[in-house]
Amino acid sequence: MVVLAASICTKGGKAVISRQFRDMTRTRIESLLASFPKLIPTNTQHTSVETTDVRYVYQPLEDLYIVLITNKASNILLDIDTLHLFARVVSDLCRSADEREILDKAFEILGAFDEVVSLGYREQVNLMQVRSVLEMESHEEKIQDIIARNKEAEAKEELKRRAKQLEMQRREQQRRAASGGGGSGYLSGNMSGYSPVSRFDAPDPTPARITTSSPAPSTTRAPAFKGTGMKLGSKKTKQAELLDALGGEMLPVSSPGVTEMSAPPTPVAVTPQSSALAKSERGNIPEVEQQSVHINIREHISLELLRDGGIQSMELKGDMNLLITDSACANVRLTLAPPSADFSGNSLQFKQHPNVARFVPGQERIVALKDPSRSFPVGQSLAVLKWRYAGTDESIVPLSINCWPTPSNDGTCEVSIEYELENENITLYDVVISIPLPDGSYPTVSSNSGDWSLDPSSHSLSWSTARISSDDDTRSGSIIFSVGGDDAGAFFPVEVTFVGQGSLAGVNVSSVAQISGGDPPPFSVDSILSSDQYLVV
Repeated sequence: MVVLAASICTKGGKAVISRQFRDMTRTRIESLLASFPKLIPTNTQHTSVETTDVRYVYQPLEDLYIVLITNKASNILLDIDTLHLFARVVSDLCRSADEREILDKAFEILGAFDEVVSLGYREQVNLMQVRSVLEMESHEEKIQDIIARNKEAEAKEELKRRAKQLEMQRREQQRRAASGGGGSGYLSGNMSGYSPVSRFDAPDPTPARITTSSPAPSTTRAPAFKGTGMKLGSKKTKQAELLDALGGEMLPVSSPGVTEMSAPPTPVAVTPQSSALAKSERGNIPEVEQQSVHINIREHISLELLRDGGIQSMELKGDMNLLITDSACANVRLTLAPPSADFSGNSLQFKQHPNVARFVPGQERIVALKDPSRSFPVGQSLAVLKWRYAGTDESIVPLSINCWPTPSNDGTCEVSIEYELENENITLYDVVISIPLPDGSYPTVSSNSGDWSLDPSSHSLSWSTARISSDDDTRSGSIIFSVGGDDAGAFFPVEVTFVGQGSLAGVNVSSVAQISGGDPPPFSVDSILSSDQYLVV
């Protein structure tokens, strides 16, 4: 198969954008596209047409055509599959398939075309991989951002500490002056009548390392516009104005006459980046007390829900890590719980460690070493099992999102969004649903559950819920707001982020037993589900 060019043109044959994968002049491609509409037969279901030299494989794209120009020897089935991928890429990058939007996104579209076809030949990629390449996200860059934010937080903490130390010295000086005031200087033990001032030792210029609880400290985060009105208060003191200028929060004021010195922070062993990453992975999920046999289960879900219902794509990946801290419990086997009725386990693709025995079909799923005489390593976390699922089974979706924009006649749009927990085995924490807003418009929220705020960087409304569980009234929630604009597509894609407790695939450990017999060792299981990408498009 050789793809000569991929183009988007009007129904009159005028080229909007075109990417040539073989050497072709502009005049040649324009003449091919100009003659293309004249070759389309009327009242036919075919999506390809041929000339003596080339073949056109096309698909309507609202008022435009997306066209692949190939040679006549190419595989028509592969051409149609490539055309469908091109159409999905264009729909993913553009909110509407009109000429202006295509031209605005021309650079991104042409870059995506190059990822799909190289030198005329189809690359083995899908939409998720193309999107991942275009995003160009870097794990190292995220780490550097976290380190930079933590350094900024350290500097501000040091400024607050110095400001507090200066304030304490000023109070001490005033207290000593007041205790000896009004009398002779001899009463204070000083001929000049001035009270001694304690010497101020400049602190170490190298700030002490501090521990942060999140990758984005509150002192460095951009202010979010909360849905509350203005508050009136008393005039700030000079100390409060000073601390506000330093970027810190209000410090407690000690009682008059009491000297209070603050010691510099003590360095800790945990680095800021590792603490921030651990916090971002778990969020507010409660910690699990580790036993002699500890099992870590981590799952990551990538999901695209369609706004009208259904699933466009879904992928679930999971892995199980075993950590044994007692050598007496090293020779064990793990029995997995039976698969859940909803998931059935039949669609899961399991992959064991090379030293771990394979599952026997029709029997209990056992995780144990192939050689029963050997033992698992002690004090070392070992990945013993991995699994993957890819499909469109809606019963596996953990959280359903229903976004319903309703344009009004007055140029505004009322948006109603609701969520519902679909999987009772999962408890979600730190759920944030981000809804894009039309440019220059700000919402008026009429009713909501949870909290909401505006994100100025992306001009979106962030609706957050601390915990969603099936055993209380947080199982479902909704928010209704009005905003200027009448384009229902402007509120998509809706992005959802969360961390969950439990296994979405139903992978869990029911029991742990010694290979040689004896009492079963104590074990603990820590299951966490995280959302790599969760969109409503």
